[in-house]
Amino acid sequence: MIFSELLTLKELKEEPFFRENMLWDIEPHEIMSPRCLKEGDRISYREKIKGYIPYIDITGKKPMLFIMRHTAMDFGETIARIDEIPEEMLNEAINENKDKICFGMCPINEKIKQWLKKELGAL
Repeated sequence: MIFSELLTLKELKEEPFFRENMLWDIEPHEIMSPRCLKEGDRISYREKIKGYIPYIDITGKKPMLFIMRHTAMDFGETIARIDEIPEEMLNEAINENKDKICFGMCPINEKIKQWLKKELGAL
């Protein structure tokens, strides 16, 4: 792990690079899908995913919002935890996206996306 501790919302706000490179619409199943697929005689490659991805972790006692750094070489690591978001918003997103949960990661919904953009100064 490059970061010895998870970053906070305050620290993310201080560095515009995170906001500028946030991949707001990438879902967990996309980063977990194979890099290439063989279809008959053809091999197709998915587009590279490089940036910061918000997701809800549902593996603990309560859901938590995290930010993952994902590189073009498909390396991913969680770099930030956002404690300030209301738990009700997380639960709403989980209920809305329960069919999109992948390896304990749930995509954010539009409401969380807008909340996070506002908090990071992206609106």
